[in-house]
Amino acid sequence: MVSLTLDNLGASYGRTRILDGITTGRLEGGCLTAVVGPNAAGKSTLFKRIAGLIKGDGKATLEGSKRGRDGICYMPQDTGANAVLTVYESIVLASRQGAGWRVGEGDLAEIDRLLESLNIANLAFRNLGELSGGQRQLVAIAQALARNPEVLLMDEPTSALDLHRQIEVLDFMRRLAAKRGMAVLIAIHDLNHALRYCDQTLVIAHGKLIASGRTADIVTARMLRETYRIDARIETCSQGLPHVIVDAAA
Repeated sequence: MVSLTLDNLGASYGRTRILDGITTGRLEGGCLTAVVGPNAAGKSTLFKRIAGLIKGDGKATLEGSKRGRDGICYMPQDTGANAVLTVYESIVLASRQGAGWRVGEGDLAEIDRLLESLNIANLAFRNLGELSGGQRQLVAIAQALARNPEVLLMDEPTSALDLHRQIEVLDFMRRLAAKRGMAVLIAIHDLNHALRYCDQTLVIAHGKLIASGRTADIVTARMLRETYRIDARIETCSQGLPHVIVDAAA
């Protein structure tokens, strides 16, 4: 099973240091890892650095990979898809990246399963330009998964979705990661989603790794106070799920 380890990863834009000394333990396949932190903390830059889209010091090491860096897929916030293509065409094209252009029946069947799993089969033959922001986001997830990644870096993949769809997608990604043995890193703002769906959490602030480990150990009242400057507590609801309660008087 694949794993990803970051060793002293850094990146700069011009003379401005954006990431500095990001070092983690093994981020295991089969797990979801939340990447959280304030706006402009460096989360998107971290993903681009891992994916090799920008250069910098340190290294990201893959173990157990069959495809090396070709097994890393980055899903940005802004998908920028070709509006002329249909949804189905865009996913077929995504699935062929680095795999040749012959498309077999098995490839098409897998795309059909992805569309069904994400509940977007009804969009298959609509043009991308006709879709809402949330629909485009779901299509972007399908495009990324069609590449069969070993490591998937998802930058705010649920930001344009309503709450019901967010829960559907995160639950689906957790099950799929376990099934495929895929390491999934998700930049996410909703800490309740991180608590409920992500096995591990990395906290990034000012371009540095502030904390990492089991989500239940990392998302604490102290972390919220020191990183987000809010007074809050973690409670367990009647369904046994943890959630963040913010002190309204803070």
